[in-house]
Amino acid sequence: MKKVSIIDVARESGVSVSTVSLVLRQKGKISEATIEKVHAAITALGYVHNVAAANLRANTSNLIGLILRDFSDSFSIKVMASIVQELEKQGYMVFLGQPLNDGEHLERCLLSFKQQGVAGVIYLASDTRTAALPALIRQCALPLVAVSQSLLEESCNLVMRDNRQAAHLATRYLIERGHRNIAYIGGREGDLIREQRLLGFRSAMTQNGLVFREESAPACSDDTQAVSFAARQLLEKNNTLTALLCHSPDAMIGSISGIHHVGRTVGKDVFLTQQVALVGFEDMLHINLTSPSFTYVSSASEETGRQAAGLMIRKLKEPELQTQRITLSGQLFARESA
Repeated sequence: MKKVSIIDVARESGVSVSTVSLVLRQKGKISEATIEKVHAAITALGYVHNVAAANLRANTSNLIGLILRDFSDSFSIKVMASIVQELEKQGYMVFLGQPLNDGEHLERCLLSFKQQGVAGVIYLASDTRTAALPALIRQCALPLVAVSQSLLEESCNLVMRDNRQAAHLATRYLIERGHRNIAYIGGREGDLIREQRLLGFRSAMTQNGLVFREESAPACSDDTQAVSFAARQLLEKNNTLTALLCHSPDAMIGSISGIHHVGRTVGKDVFLTQQVALVGFEDMLHINLTSPSFTYVSSASEETGRQAAGLMIRKLKEPELQTQRITLSGQLFARESA
């Protein structure tokens, strides 16, 4: 069977080859009627547009390199899905890389991107203990957009979460509901997300005339058993505590165990002294089959992905575009736990 060419499409639709090319590349001022005729001809003939060959001829690319370091991180996975969806809407394809380290594996990943002819790179940072990007990413000659869960001290196109705002919002919500003795639990010492949230926690307490105490923010590893033990210790030392801000979904689950160990329950009623309110910081719908369902400040993962993809596309279309830093605020979803 003869391969259908762009010439065949032009003949079938009654327009020039250059017009068909413009329609395929979504360029130029072409009338809707002409676009419909060309697409009807493409469908009738079964023509398949070879994007790679067209890009090679035009010295352009519709490929975007996406680097995801941590497949176990739910935020990064959700951001990745949103990036892919948004880029595909705009006619771009994603070439995914998962380097195991910031050295030779990352170097090999970037070389592969170059060999594939990607137009730009989106880097999903996963290290929450450093405010710097890997040297190889900083030196990347391609248009770059970094996505981070914490504040990066880098002069690059950046989309990140506002952890300080999230903790301030959660703390203020609890204070408005009558809580005066609130703690933050989870996250390791030196974790930048934890440090930024503690700034928001502290500022909300201070603005409302409440005292922030260091012992009300115990650090611990993010496994449920460690958090359960930390929550139990915290509640045994301070039986007037009525609310916990939980660093992660695991911290939320671990806190429930610790609360039950000391004979208290999870709930939003501050006037019932045995109840402890819980607020998380992730999109926790996947574990909201529990009872009570969890109150949380969203991580804005879908919007983060859309913004990252949009910023990359703008950068490709406007190479001289100034460096942008986009900070996304979370939204509080009140459920049964607080």
